[in-house]
Amino acid sequence: MGKKRDGGGLTKTQQAAKFLGVSVLAGAVLAGLVLPAAGALGLAAKGSVESFDEIPANLKAPPLSQRTTILDAKGGEIAKVYSRDRTVVELKDMSPYLPKAIVAIEDARFYQHGAIDLKGILRAVNKNARSGGVSEGASTLTQQYVKNVFIEEAGDDPGKFAQATQQTLGRKIQELKYAIQVEKELGKKKILQNYLNITFFGQQAYGVEAASQRYFSKHAKDLDLAESALLAGIVQSPSRYDPVNDPVEARQRRDTVLRRMAELKVIPRQQAEEAAKKPLRLKISRPKNGCITAGSGAGFFCDYVRAVFLTDPAFGKTRKERAKRWNEGGLRIRTTLDPRAQESIQAAMTEYVNADDPVASAATIVEPGSGKILGMGQSRPYGFGRNQTQMNLSVDKALGGGVGYQPGSTFKPVIAAAALERGISPQQSYSSPYRMTLPGPVARCEGQWTSTKGWPVENENTSEVGPYSLAEATAKSVNTYFAQMINEIGICPVTQMAAKMGIERANGDKLEQVPSLALGPAEMSPLTMAAAYATFANGGTYCTPVAIESITDASGKSLAVPRSQCRRAMSQKTAETINTLLKGVVEDGTGKEAGLQGRDSAGKTGTSDSRYAAWFVGYTPNLAGAVWVGDPAHQRKMFQITIGGRYHDKVFGADTPGPIWRSAMSGALADKPAPPLPTVAIGGSGDGGQDGGNQDDGKNKGPDRGQGNRPEGGNPSPGGDHRPGGPGTPGGGPGGPGNGGQNGNGGPGRDWEFPQFPDVIGGAGRH
Repeated sequence: MGKKRDGGGLTKTQQAAKFLGVSVLAGAVLAGLVLPAAGALGLAAKGSVESFDEIPANLKAPPLSQRTTILDAKGGEIAKVYSRDRTVVELKDMSPYLPKAIVAIEDARFYQHGAIDLKGILRAVNKNARSGGVSEGASTLTQQYVKNVFIEEAGDDPGKFAQATQQTLGRKIQELKYAIQVEKELGKKKILQNYLNITFFGQQAYGVEAASQRYFSKHAKDLDLAESALLAGIVQSPSRYDPVNDPVEARQRRDTVLRRMAELKVIPRQQAEEAAKKPLRLKISRPKNGCITAGSGAGFFCDYVRAVFLTDPAFGKTRKERAKRWNEGGLRIRTTLDPRAQESIQAAMTEYVNADDPVASAATIVEPGSGKILGMGQSRPYGFGRNQTQMNLSVDKALGGGVGYQPGSTFKPVIAAAALERGISPQQSYSSPYRMTLPGPVARCEGQWTSTKGWPVENENTSEVGPYSLAEATAKSVNTYFAQMINEIGICPVTQMAAKMGIERANGDKLEQVPSLALGPAEMSPLTMAAAYATFANGGTYCTPVAIESITDASGKSLAVPRSQCRRAMSQKTAETINTLLKGVVEDGTGKEAGLQGRDSAGKTGTSDSRYAAWFVGYTPNLAGAVWVGDPAHQRKMFQITIGGRYHDKVFGADTPGPIWRSAMSGALADKPAPPLPTVAIGGSGDGGQDGGNQDDGKNKGPDRGQGNRPEGGNPSPGGDHRPGGPGTPGGGPGGPGNGGQNGNGGPGRDWEFPQFPDVIGGAGRH
């Protein structure tokens, strides 16, 4: 600090007096804390007038963290989430006994002294000196409030919390200066109200309202004298005086508060004695914090809302800013979740897949045209216990999910849409033999895919022999047909169409420019697939999925929320042609078991290599939904398996995901209109009945002749995977061990790779 000019500022005498006063006060406080005398001497050396003046004059109290309430689209509560359980209330909304009890036990001279109680400090120094320990403190309620502000500002940062609570001279001096400011600016009533809202009462409860709810299951305004005294007594040591874990100690402390109130004549002695005779009468309400408390399986959707908030720049420029805003809470978030759709999803999960099954299931429903996520659920409950998980199996890794699952033949409509946009006729016919090796090169967006040995592809059964038209190939999900189609149009139109439809890999990687993309090997999430298929229902326009309708903060101010972004992905004619093709799948093809009664629907089955994953993705004009069944760890093949009490020799896209989809969608669509799907006349529809040779109707009409996922030296395993590597497969040597491993958090999702052709990723191919 520069020198004061004559006639301005403090005189040297005043500066010396100020320095002496600060030093004496701080020294007294330290003496009250029984810090060594050297500490006080240190103040004389370092605690100069200049250093005191350099402390910022304005205490910027952060907003008090409060509960955030997450609501569904109808206004029903999904869950309350908070970093600190607190509900801010005014003094008028507290029992009149509460402020009286707090003042009596914590700072009896609160209304007589300023920010610092000199008399109290001297009394504490004298008493502590005689006792040889710290038997009495000297901090005023105002100083305690300031300290709590520092703690609140520290949040969950361990370093900042340690700094806010350290018992050092510098910290005490800072508290003293801020306390003076607070007394001047707020006044006694506001300080007391703020203190009662910020302080910690144990059992995860911050502030008197949360504490009242926790211990007595009532509002703070309804507390009686004994209950108010109990809460006031907890403040000094929430762990020691915890009435839940040590009711005897807590009751003794409560009675101490009552006696103190009587001594100060705050209440009559007889009233204090009568209150002390009462038992604690606790009525505990356990903390209900977080998405784990959500009903109807909505915990995963709740967690998805949090993930969206923390990753979307609309809520803050950096993740740190967004996290700070989320932890401050006090938000009221109305989401897109439709309670009917959510309940229907969970009912379908419960009916068809058990939580302790060796595989799991996940489903998501979105609204075409708006992108609203109406339901999101899975068979394994949200939690930490056995057969529970916190991983959201419906979403991408960046938003709390895993690395996704191979969609198999549910990706084929993307190939068809890309071809139609390129001018390929729906009457297009390909030879589509049971087995073939497609020659290179195949055009990429840049350059060409080439292989000296070509690309071997086969159908599930020898009975699948073309030629086929697009309609029949879609209904039967013929691998060799779509392989020939991508060979003709090239890979780039397919990846471009996928991008327009919002399709990306669940782990965030780009789709690989390889021809086996036609068979759906790139791992996707159910949310991605549901939103993509909604494009067909919406006349060719894709809308990004959204989960949040509106947000208001603690003051009632509305926050800006991201809206769905819609873009045209294909012409309306192409979309209506796909509608026609996929309507045929549920009427006469592999998806019969997923068809809805009394309304138009369309969809596609899919099964990955070795049946690590099975899918049904479909839609009506109103809703689009995706259902996946498989092992999240990507280890259990779905052969000879019992799911939901039903035994399967092998799982098809139609026999487990299909019925789940039908059940979930039927409930979600109840009482909704049943408009027709716009279609076009294309002719040449097939008789269907087989799932790309896998026959998702469960009636296998031909032998499984393909090689398995990990042939281990070329030994075939069941499943008819479309890949080289085993005996009898063109161009095949002995198969490699494959790359199918995933850890419990969703590791690599690739079923296998062509060992002969490293540029060809594992062709999922099961449909």
